[in-house]
Amino acid sequence: MPELPDVEVYCEALEQRVAGRELVRVRLRSPFLLRSVRPPLSEAEGRTVVSVRRVGKRVVFVLEGELFLAIHLMIAGRFRWAGPSAKVPGRVGLAAFDFGYATLLLTEAGSKRRAAMHLVAGEDGLATLDRGGLEVLLAGPEAFRERLKAENHTLKRALIDPRLFSGIGNAYSDEILHRACLSPMRWTTRLSDEQVDRLYRSTVDVLTEWTDRLRAQTGGRFPGRVTAFHKGMAVHGRYREPCPRCGAPVQRIVYAENECNYCARCQTGGRLLADRALSRLLKKDWPKTVEELEERLGGGAGEPAG
Repeated sequence: MPELPDVEVYCEALEQRVAGRELVRVRLRSPFLLRSVRPPLSEAEGRTVVSVRRVGKRVVFVLEGELFLAIHLMIAGRFRWAGPSAKVPGRVGLAAFDFGYATLLLTEAGSKRRAAMHLVAGEDGLATLDRGGLEVLLAGPEAFRERLKAENHTLKRALIDPRLFSGIGNAYSDEILHRACLSPMRWTTRLSDEQVDRLYRSTVDVLTEWTDRLRAQTGGRFPGRVTAFHKGMAVHGRYREPCPRCGAPVQRIVYAENECNYCARCQTGGRLLADRALSRLLKKDWPKTVEELEERLGGGAGEPAG
């Protein structure tokens, strides 16, 4: 799922291309994409795009007359920049937004249609789509501390909760926690002041660095390959690869459709976090520390998944 750095770069690229342009027509291929009925989608057509902004993980086209066209890409939604009146791709195409001189295509890979589009009127209407998460890059350390400790969750859960923090998802939460040397399963209310400060600095640094990095990679081009797995990430998507800080193999916990990637040596004091399903399956054979895991690998016993 595109997260804050990816969505910011999308917004910047779109702003450069469509601000001041008329949205001539919206061609909706998938009826499941549109999740609002008032005002009707036809109201967006013929209006000038004033700007493009991010609300959480949504890309929002600000149209004249205080209309807002908000698109949430969810897991597999992506934008493509194409020529005028470009055809909507058959299998993955959801919609096309015609700007006269060019077309913005919205696609979604896979069979599940989760991407969502809303057309709302006024700032109050747009506010109904905002989950209320703190914009960490616009907030200070005290606001971060207050929001983090407002509820008792694991750090992983807290960082990806859109009611608590805006725009952070599975990928960058892994990177933030690795940068901060904190366990993803540590409880928020049990953090020391020093650990909260470290987490705040890591959050700001990771989000800023990756936004700058992705911006530089596009080089003024429209973002063509938006993915949750980036070369240069420390732990996310790097299961079994060496941690860039200590060299220990990166571990992961798989749950539902997500996964949590971490370095046991850097983040959990060498202790392997239990994967529920595998822990039940392996019982006493589940290694408790990264040293036990490496010993088993060295002995040729094979590595348990997870």
